[in-house]
Amino acid sequence: MLRINELKLPLDHPDHALRDAILKRLGIDATELVDFNVFKRSYDARKKAAIVLIYAIDVEVKNEAAVLARMKGDQYIVPSPDTGYKFVDAARPPAGTPRPVVVGTGPCGLFVALILAQMGLNPLVLERGKVVRERTVDTFGFWRKRKLNTESNVQFGEGGAGTFSDGKLYSQIKDPKHYGRKVLTEFVKSGAPEEIMYVSKPHIGTFRLVKMVEQMRAEILSLGGEIRFETRVDDIRISETNGVRQVRGVVLASGEEIATNHLVMAVGHSARDTFEMLYKRGVYVEAKPFSIGFRVEHPQSLIDVCRFGPNAGNKILGAADYKIVHHASNGRSVYSFCMCPGGTVVAASSEEGRVVTNGMSQYSRNERNANSAIVVGITPEDYPGHPLAGIAFQRELESRAFLLGGSTYDAPGQLMGDFVRGVPSKEFGSVIPSFKPAVHLTDLAPSLPDYAILALREAFVAFDKQIKGYYKEDAVLTGVETRTSSPIRIKRRDDDLQSMNTRGLFPAGEGAGYAGGIMSAAVDGIRVAEAVAIAMGVPVPALQD
Repeated sequence: MLRINELKLPLDHPDHALRDAILKRLGIDATELVDFNVFKRSYDARKKAAIVLIYAIDVEVKNEAAVLARMKGDQYIVPSPDTGYKFVDAARPPAGTPRPVVVGTGPCGLFVALILAQMGLNPLVLERGKVVRERTVDTFGFWRKRKLNTESNVQFGEGGAGTFSDGKLYSQIKDPKHYGRKVLTEFVKSGAPEEIMYVSKPHIGTFRLVKMVEQMRAEILSLGGEIRFETRVDDIRISETNGVRQVRGVVLASGEEIATNHLVMAVGHSARDTFEMLYKRGVYVEAKPFSIGFRVEHPQSLIDVCRFGPNAGNKILGAADYKIVHHASNGRSVYSFCMCPGGTVVAASSEEGRVVTNGMSQYSRNERNANSAIVVGITPEDYPGHPLAGIAFQRELESRAFLLGGSTYDAPGQLMGDFVRGVPSKEFGSVIPSFKPAVHLTDLAPSLPDYAILALREAFVAFDKQIKGYYKEDAVLTGVETRTSSPIRIKRRDDDLQSMNTRGLFPAGEGAGYAGGIMSAAVDGIRVAEAVAIAMGVPVPALQD
């Protein structure tokens, strides 16, 4: 098998054009072509009237060696790499080794559990929230009736925060071992559309994610894993011998203790009580940067025309997204984050008396508005002192938003033009916000620090130069977005992925500060599962009296 990269064709090319282009590119006759499939398809929309599709094609020909020899020196024609997943070579655990415990069933935790189960290591998975369908009922109940379940919401429950998102399945992480391909393959096995294997920016959407999560759970169980829902871990047991700290188990909210020498914490970026518990137990934790800002909504039709011009609405292109950044005069970077084409802004609170926003889309991406977080980067210098100070900072901003929204879980909002001018908004224009329960128009300036407000006001005007029409007087801003990533990092060693100062503890995924999105979290889950499997083959010193 060989691969042709950077094969370019017009957007609306006929079906036979791809085959014809392969024959021409390789300089072969049709009888020499055995088969081909699309490995990746992206597009170049810089010239809106002449958008080009860009393919990477895996091709099977009758005399591959001769073709490759003839094309030697052509950087775009190479042998197809082996992207199949290879399980790590690990020794079997010594007899009597307690099974590994995985805390959390977001993308990271699910893939830790899946890989361990596929290796025959029978993981026990603990999830504080509910199964995904019950969790969905609770979440929609909060949006419709303002009734928050602090253990079952957008942040907590089977599938993690990614379940209520756009379901983006792409990342900019380095992936030399093709773990991302393993993730996509497992998703397709669980019901995702085949196209996620080849489109450049695959996504799934919430409703399809629900079914996929259920299928992944079923596979873990069928392979000998165990999953307990509504089971919160409140403490961990750590022994210390000759200065070496070793995980020995977990303590549940019920008081039950479960022994383990290999504990994966894949708890997501909003498990604040868990972060506090780990810090209290002496696990090494440090503050890390994250971002804060608002959700902004435009008509999706406006974004489509801005990005695709006369090709707006093309089925292959779908609903347009965008990625923008502005370096403000006060030194702050302002950028788009988690852009959701044809989606909705959702209530993502997990604590009472606090308002948080996030974005979500379905697979169809056919809602009226486009929304994206527009956020300002901040660092621990903005919330100095304690390693957990970022959590307190998030809570303060979310509490402000709750008060500005009327203390009813409505979100505070403002029209873009009014925000830039510093004038409270009185009524909506052509853009009707999608946030539920509702958006309460006000002045958003008190919701964030002054440096963030100044940077955002400057950025919204500047973005109009990047996307003409982006500065829209009645575009709606909804506050606040504070959960862009974890405010802490549970630092781990590079060689074995265990905690810097606690053996047997494997910090993983977004909550630990090692991922940012479904794909990167799932890939980190695979890496951590492999590290656990290797560590389980090494005897753990017995407890001393």
